[in-house]
Amino acid sequence: MAAFPFHRPHKLSLGHLEREVLEWIWRLGTPTVKEIYEQLLADPERELAYSSLTTVLRRLEKKGWLAVDKRGRSLVWRALISAQETQALEAYQQLHRFLAVGNEAAVAAFASEMDAASVEKLAAIAQQLQALREAQP
Repeated sequence: MAAFPFHRPHKLSLGHLEREVLEWIWRLGTPTVKEIYEQLLADPERELAYSSLTTVLRRLEKKGWLAVDKRGRSLVWRALISAQETQALEAYQQLHRFLAVGNEAAVAAFASEMDAASVEKLAAIAQQLQALREAQP
């Protein structure tokens, strides 16, 4: 998993279409609206207005997921965090929500149901956390 991203979007929630558009941008690099539109409409069953795609891109920019640049006479879109950084951010959010329960008995009950491999992963994470804390001044 990637390191925790330096840049965090202002609004983390993504709708289904927003997520799909972001995934195409990760694959394509710095595509134009037309390039994204062509990928989305590669499915003949798909219906999407060009203006709707532009609205989604602007919404993702406003949320802090994307930036737009000028390339010649075209606008190109780029992700401000990678797919791997997004995965790390989502994992952090899930863990934070889980620990926010605050009920140690519930957390312990959940942990007791984990398989051996998961318990080993948790132990490895705990060791890494301890090493990081010891390395801090």
